[in-house]
Amino acid sequence: MSDLRFTDEKDAARYTLHRGDDLVSVLDYNDDGRTVALTRAFTIPTFRGQGYAAEVVARAVADLEARGDRTVIPVCWYVADWFDAHPEHGALLHTRRAS
Repeated sequence: MSDLRFTDEKDAARYTLHRGDDLVSVLDYNDDGRTVALTRAFTIPTFRGQGYAAEVVARAVADLEARGDRTVIPVCWYVADWFDAHPEHGALLHTRRAS
């Protein structure tokens, strides 16, 4: 998947994944300055089944880990499942403190 272009479109609050000129997958988010809620992973129907959703989530997680200043709330079921399958990234997950 080296022919893919990954971008963080901050104005639109989404990560995107392009193959050539084609938008193939999107990961929407809400960033409050401390946490990033990953709210929806979506792959364009004609590109489904090729691993693009997993790729956009993996690249977004790598970006957030590299920044090191946010934790993640996996609102989207797909993102939650991705974190379950990749426990090595669990330190990035936001944990609620008991009140």
